[in-house]
Amino acid sequence: MLAADSSSFIAYIDGVDGTDVEALDRALASGQVVLPPVVLTEVLSQPGLPEAHRKRLLAMPVLEPDPGFWMRAAASRSALITRRLRARLADVLIAQSCIDHDVTLITRDRDFRHFAKHCGLKLA
Repeated sequence: MLAADSSSFIAYIDGVDGTDVEALDRALASGQVVLPPVVLTEVLSQPGLPEAHRKRLLAMPVLEPDPGFWMRAAASRSALITRRLRARLADVLIAQSCIDHDVTLITRDRDFRHFAKHCGLKLA
């Protein structure tokens, strides 16, 4: 299974090229995409989102938080902030969802590399 970050999903919807969009396209075609809840929220909130994409998103499995999720997310964020690295809250929640479910993340957002280096996130 693979998860996709909002940046890659929005690029996919907008028809933007990139290795992340190609990976997402392959994963969607094989039915291998799961969504962190924050990604679902971010993409569904895009103005003008075509109805076909909205329906497709709502049909995908969501990585529901497990007990202790919020404490683990706080610990991951603290680990990055301590190192003076960017740790935006939405990114923390996306990364922690993937870490907890052992799912690789497709993204074009370079800030996730810090989660990969220091928190155990797997990147595609």
